[in-house]
Amino acid sequence: MSLLHLSDTSFKKEVLESNLPVLVDFWAAWCGPCKKIAPVIEELAKEYEKKVKIGKLDVDANPQTATRYGIMSIPTLVFFKNGKVMEQAVGVLGKAELKRKIEENL
Repeated sequence: MSLLHLSDTSFKKEVLESNLPVLVDFWAAWCGPCKKIAPVIEELAKEYEKKVKIGKLDVDANPQTATRYGIMSIPTLVFFKNGKVMEQAVGVLGKAELKRKIEENL
């Protein structure tokens, strides 16, 4: 499966120790904008499967990771490379803008 479902326990291994850049979508089930961006995230996970890991982290089920990265609003998209935060974007982004951000963070 191309889209990762991340948790507090899997975050270190899947994101911080990843050899590939990682895009993490911090979201929650009750969040309308999160639902709006979800199909775009899934499409991009398939398109970039070999170049970038793309995962979702439910902030309600995984509060430790959300707190560690200061997630105050959702959806928040965070780009990680070599275990470090490279860029962060809050809110719904269009597919073209997201692709541009992914390319910039490869």
